[in-house]
Amino acid sequence: MTQLILALDVPEKRKAIDISRSLLGLVPWCKIGMEMFTAYGPDLITEIKGMGYRIFLDLKFYDIPHTVGRAVVSATRIGADLITLHCQGGERMLKEARAAADGCAAEGLAAPLLFGVTALTSFAPGEMPGITAPPSEFAQELADIAAACGLDGVVCSAHEVPEIKRRHARFACLCPGIRPAWAAANDQRRIMTPAAAVAAGADYLVVGRPILQADAPRKAAALVMDEIAAAEGKKL
Repeated sequence: MTQLILALDVPEKRKAIDISRSLLGLVPWCKIGMEMFTAYGPDLITEIKGMGYRIFLDLKFYDIPHTVGRAVVSATRIGADLITLHCQGGERMLKEARAAADGCAAEGLAAPLLFGVTALTSFAPGEMPGITAPPSEFAQELADIAAACGLDGVVCSAHEVPEIKRRHARFACLCPGIRPAWAAANDQRRIMTPAAAVAAGADYLVVGRPILQADAPRKAAALVMDEIAAAEGKKL
């Protein structure tokens, strides 16, 4: 079943903790990104994970292969279950990350899921610096590289999922830019509703502001979960 990830992109730790507690038992994953991790570090991961959530650490690693490999190990040690890294870092970087994740077993740690970032969903055609290919075409090329390097999946727009799945049937697709029909698009460009994303074959849906900014976050999350469940039922 397609899994929902709550994007904890809020400026205050107290709000992040309160919202996480309010969604216990409903949402299985929390995403901790650059804003929250920069402000509060590993302690926030420990606290959120201690509630029972799985942790998606979204720092989009992009550096020389050795540095990224060591960062993957460090992220695993502090409790990350899923880690992102930029596919544009190249094959050597991606393979180093894969080897580092697999090597965590020597410390008694479960290897985290590694997802390669393709083209950000905030990009519209013609907006990617130095890249003339349309975002969807560029994302497909990077997904091919990620699959060849042994990653578990990619971060992509739900619009790219059918073709990625056609090329790599067992490859997981994690999709931001998910906006229910009742929510604002904000700064996202290549968006899709939860139901349409499920129909396209997405494995993970990342939703932040439609839930975080709702008057009743648990009710909003429940609406998204209901939409996912209904769409899953139609696939059977």
